[in-house]
Amino acid sequence: MMQQTINRELAFSQRFGEGEKHILTEEAIDFLTELVAHFTPARNQLLAERQVQQRDIDQGNLPDFISETASIRDKAWTIRGIPDDLQDRRVEITGPVERKMVINALNANVKVFMADFEDSLSPGWEKVIDGQINLRDAVRGTISYINEAGKIYQLQPNPAVLICRVRGLHLPEKHVSWQGEAIPGSLFDFALYFFHNYQELLKKGSGPYFYLPKTQSWQEAAWWNDVFCYTEDRFDLPRGTIKATVLIETLPAVFQMDEILYHLRDHIVGLNCGRWDYIFSYIKTLKNHSDRVLPDRQSVTMEKPFLSAYSRLLIKTCHRRGAFAMGGMAAFIPSKDAERNNWVLDKVRKDKELEANNGHDGTWVAHPGLADAVMEVFDRALGERKNQLDISREQDAPIRADELLEPCSGERTEVGMRANIRVAVQYIEAWISGNGCVPIYGLMEDAATAEISRTSIWQWIRHGKTLSDGRVITKALFRQMLAEEMFVIQEELGDARFSGGRFDEAARLMEQITTQDELIDFLTLPGYALLD
Repeated sequence: MMQQTINRELAFSQRFGEGEKHILTEEAIDFLTELVAHFTPARNQLLAERQVQQRDIDQGNLPDFISETASIRDKAWTIRGIPDDLQDRRVEITGPVERKMVINALNANVKVFMADFEDSLSPGWEKVIDGQINLRDAVRGTISYINEAGKIYQLQPNPAVLICRVRGLHLPEKHVSWQGEAIPGSLFDFALYFFHNYQELLKKGSGPYFYLPKTQSWQEAAWWNDVFCYTEDRFDLPRGTIKATVLIETLPAVFQMDEILYHLRDHIVGLNCGRWDYIFSYIKTLKNHSDRVLPDRQSVTMEKPFLSAYSRLLIKTCHRRGAFAMGGMAAFIPSKDAERNNWVLDKVRKDKELEANNGHDGTWVAHPGLADAVMEVFDRALGERKNQLDISREQDAPIRADELLEPCSGERTEVGMRANIRVAVQYIEAWISGNGCVPIYGLMEDAATAEISRTSIWQWIRHGKTLSDGRVITKALFRQMLAEEMFVIQEELGDARFSGGRFDEAARLMEQITTQDELIDFLTLPGYALLD
């Protein structure tokens, strides 16, 4: 691969085509270089601190509220404020930054579209560059798409508000290096989206809005605050122009929500219950604790006490500080079968009624076909209100650390384990083939589901847990099931799809990350090595 140096400090490993010339302009690269040089060393230190904290937990010290920051939790303060176009976020849709999906999402019956460079995008170079082009065109209202049949897709009047989710701090952008190391993907995504769109967004009465994933500590929130302040100062913008919503989708972060809000108080507008990644983080964080092992993934629902406590604490914390408390993802896909579709809509309505009744200000869907049903649920709950900031939950008893850490009961079944294997392998195969948002068994899956699937099995093996039929879960049993489920996948998908895909590579990666002695933090890290 040709090494093409465009800037004396950043090196790009890909040739510049037309897309790169539009996005990686000299001025954009200058800004990106500044951010990388200023903030990469601190980001690297934050990642190192994650490892220190994890070793402490592995040795028996469970996560807890931080005594040193009690004054932040105890004092009365609020965030700076929420822009007018973010006051009503009752339904948000999420999806990757692919052109047709961007158009359909912005046209859906929702208030906000979260355009995703993270869990639902497989970040090959072309995908990332095209994603920036797609969002640039969407912001300007010029985006369109023509499919193979000649159908034209374009924006309708009054599209949803756009929020960009950047990659997490742990993910690199391997095609760009600084001082011999891949730069943070988060800074790449943030810098280019902000640079190309902030003026147009502000002109429209909106602004540069971001979702921040995988945050684990208030120090990471403070790092983002520094990035935002630097950017606002560089472009002579008022403090608080950049706004962010932070996903509370890691176990350590749930104990630091006040602190995260406080250190981002000029820029933050809310927190979000990223529940699937939160379950994954629960497993990963407590991986060495044999008394903190979860049952089948399918039985770990938001009604379970430890997840209900997480949701209620997030609502209470956010509303006390004047911030939104966003609910989690409905991953179901509408069905063409009427009976199945009624079942799907009933499940989704019940899930969203629980969130609305708890006091969430809005929620997520993964498919436009669910938007109407979910909008009806929140319309009933909100009435004439735009949000539920008036619901304080101050009458609730304080939520204790042990409530957030207590695992739910349930069985570990052969059916559940085999389902985990099939879902994870199919998702990994799609991801390394360039697709990060994948319909599997009636659900729109992203990386979080595959992470839960493979870490669950890893932890069951690690602690010698048994299935409901009494068999001990071992590496040998997993490998046997993996081999058998590969035949099931082949039968379900057909020989042509199976032989034309990358299922053997996906199975090898699944076997590697599930059976090695040390749990890999994120499957997307070894998976990224298999992407162009």
